[in-house]
Formats: sequence, C-alpha cells, structure tokens
Amino acid sequence: MTDRKVLEYYVLDVFSNKSYKGNPLSVVFTDGDLALQTYKDISKEFGYSETSFVYYSKEQKALNVRSFTPTGIEIDGAGHNLLGAVCGALLKKMPIFEEQQENSKFVIMKQSPIALTVNFDSVTYDPVVQMHQKTAVIKKEIPTYKLAVALGLKMEDLDSNDFVPTIVKTEVAHIMVPIKNSQILNSIVPDHKLLIEISKEYQSEGFYCFTISNQKEGNIAEARFFNPVIGIYEDPATGTAAGPLIGFLTSKKQAKLNTEYKILQGVKLNQPSVIEVMIRENDILVGGSSVITMKGELYV
Repeated sequence: MTDRKVLEYYVLDVFSNKSYKGNPLSVVFTDGDLALQTYKDISKEFGYSETSFVYYSKEQKALNVRSFTPTGIEIDGAGHNLLGAVCGALLKKMPIFEEQQENSKFVIMKQSPIALTVNFDSVTYDPVVQMHQKTAVIKKEIPTYKLAVALGLKMEDLDSNDFVPTIVKTEVAHIMVPIKNSQILNSIVPDHKLLIEISKEYQSEGFYCFTISNQKEGNIAEARFFNPVIGIYEDPATGTAAGPLIGFLTSKKQAKLNTEYKILQGVKLNQPSVIEVMIRENDILVGGSSVITMKGELYV
C-alpha cells in the first residue's frame, strides 16, 4: 500500500439528522483534481446516487466540488451532492470560508461559484447549510397521459385541476409531476424505459412526483424522484428538484415569497428526508442538515 495514495472519505446522510435516513452521499477529500477515470471508478465502487470529491483551492479561495454518479456522469447543481460535501468539510473542521466575506460565502462547482448561507444548530452545533439556487423558470408542459403510462397510473391519478406535468428549471431542468394524494404517490411503479424516452424527447432529466400535503403535518408537499436517464432509479432526497418545485408551487399561488417550507421525500424507501425551501425575489434557498454515518480511507 505504500506506493498508493490514501484519501479520506466520509459517508453522510443528507437532509437528515439521523444516520441511515436521508440521502447517503460519499464525500472524498483530495488534494486537487484526480484523473477523470479515478472519479468514475470511486463513484462506481461506492454505488450511491452520487459521490462528491472536494478540496480547498487556494487560488479560488473556496471549496472545489465535483460530483459523479455510479455510471460515471458528472453532475452539477445545488443538491444533496453539494449540501453533503459542504457539511462534510465543515464537520471535518476545514476552514473553507476563512478567506471569504461573512455575507458572501460560496463554493466552486464546474468552475462556477454557488452561493451559500451557513448557520449552526444551537443545540448540536452541527452545520445547517442553505444553497442559493437561481429563480425558477417554468418551461414546457408535458401531456398528462404520457406521464401516467410511464408511472403505471391512470390519468385521473394525476391531479390536473390546477397543475399539469411541467418542466421547471433552477440549476437543472426537472419535470414536476402532480399526483392526487400520498397513497397514489407511494403506489407508483415506474417504467424506467418510458421515463428515459420522455427525458430524451423533452431534453429534461428527472421526474419529481409530488402531492400537496396538509400543512398541519409541517410539510408543503411529499415527493418521490426518478431519474433513470443518469442511473438514479429513485432518490431519497433531491435538492435540485426541491427548488423547482417551490418555484412551481409559488407560480400556482400555493406558496408565498420569503416563507420557509419543508418537502418530505424518501418515505417509500424508508429513508425519510426533510428538505427546507424558501423562494425569494431573486433566488431560492434549498437547505438542511447532514450527519456523518461512516468514515474511512480509500486507495488510488
């Protein structure tokens, strides 16, 4: 082992403060960029929906983050891959914001800065990170019958009173799919081949199936996410889809500006995740907490 580089890693459960809940993410700490194939090999070995690789860049004065799926696709966007990477670095006590202004914290992903707000839990002192996504752009609508067939549902199972399946983008373009109630939402058995065909036809990725919740339960919506075109058959928590959803709900007068809401996801997988969202005039905040579940070394 002496001639091989040793890299430290954490496995965090993201959008949760309990281990073995939320969305698991492997975060690998490097001292710079790795070979592209090495990123892909490590991500495949972990097998989580995404693996994030981080190092502190003195030149950029910021944490540099790259994220890959097990199938070797590099992704961007402010989702659980970024939230977990930042929480992991903070829990590791890395001074990632030391050279930045207090009110303008950011990290670098694919050479682009992504703004963050960071607070610490008053009891546990664990970091609570809010990622700043762009304003939601409401794009093309998709025929309800196509989604119903691909999700193994009847057309009437999709709540089309005020919503129809619609592509919405903040960082990434996802398809928002309204479902009539929680029972139907959790009965979905998707046809992944049909979902891939729809993704390619409409040049979008990811299907965020949601139902409006009773606010007395503390959540504005419950959701499930399918993205087989990049190898994610179901994701327990999807920050890149939560931002578009709150933007979509606000456009339909179901949510208000400058108000914090919670989205519940991952129930069907027994990995309940709580994603905190807030839409503002010029951006959308998507945030939550993470907990370290595993720690170890890998060799390259």
